[in-house]
This record gives sequence, structure tokens and C-alpha cells, in this order.
Amino acid sequence: MSTTQSERLRGLLEPLIAARDLDLEEIEVTPAGKRRVLRIVVDSDEGVQLDECAALSREVSESLDDSDVMGGAPYTLEVTSPGADRPLTELRHYRRAVGRLIKAQLHEGGELVARIIAVDDTGLDLEVPGVKGRKPTARRVSFGEIAKARVELEFNRKADKHDEKTDENKEEA
Repeated sequence: MSTTQSERLRGLLEPLIAARDLDLEEIEVTPAGKRRVLRIVVDSDEGVQLDECAALSREVSESLDDSDVMGGAPYTLEVTSPGADRPLTELRHYRRAVGRLIKAQLHEGGELVARIIAVDDTGLDLEVPGVKGRKPTARRVSFGEIAKARVELEFNRKADKHDEKTDENKEEA
């Protein structure tokens, strides 16, 4: 995707997405046979529901039809939320992952698997799981130490103090 097309798409889409209190995470145009796929990834602190993606897709489609940003070649529009294991690259991504287990590659070398306890503008407070029956330990990591990080999927996680807020919301629903 050319820089000009990328800038034009971002200029067209950001106001529509922001009006729905969503963050534009990614815009990607890729070839798919004789067509192209325009993939728009959005997120928010509360996550994104399927109905919200569908409504935004209709609105984006109308705006694209009214503009020439995509040119005359056919394309398929996809509006989606990020995957569960997407990279953590922005401060807001880390804030949304509080209570979750992450895997981080450190610039100094090595890998760290830990649960995010708190996030501020300079880094993370983590709980590193204990090994062989030992208690978990606290660790502070600055963003400058992290080369890359992503959320680790947990299928059999036991509820703990980090889940209290989630559990309260389930009871209210």
C-alpha cells in the first residue's frame, strides 16, 4: 500500500472510528487474486463486539464508496478486532492487558513470562510465577527493556484476585 493511499485511508477512517470511541489499530491492503483485501483493525478498552464491527463496516463501506481512496479495482472490506495473541506495542495495549499473562522478549536477551499487575507511563509491574512450588515474585520492567511482547493465551487459568472485577460484571449481567 502506498504511503499516499495509507495516509488517505487513515484520514478518511480515523474520524469514523473515533466517533465510535474506538482506536484504529491497523490498516492493511493486500492482494488476493484479482481483488484486494482492505483489513481494518479496531479496538477499545472494553473490547469490540461483533455487532459493532458490522455497523462500522457498513459506515466505512459507504464512506469508501463516496471517495476514490481505493481506486477502481475491486476489493473486499474486513473490519475486525485484534487477535487474542496480538503484539503489545502501545501503552494502551499494556493497560488493556492488566491481569493477563504476557511473554516478553527483552533487549538484554532472554524471555520473561509474567502477569501484568499495573502499568504506568514508564513500565510494568509484573508478577513472575514461582517455579517448583516457590511463591511468585514481583518485578518492575521499563518499556525500554522490552524488545517485543504479546499476551499469552491461558485456557485453564484459575480465577484469582485479578479477576474480581470481571466476576462482579458477570454477576450483574
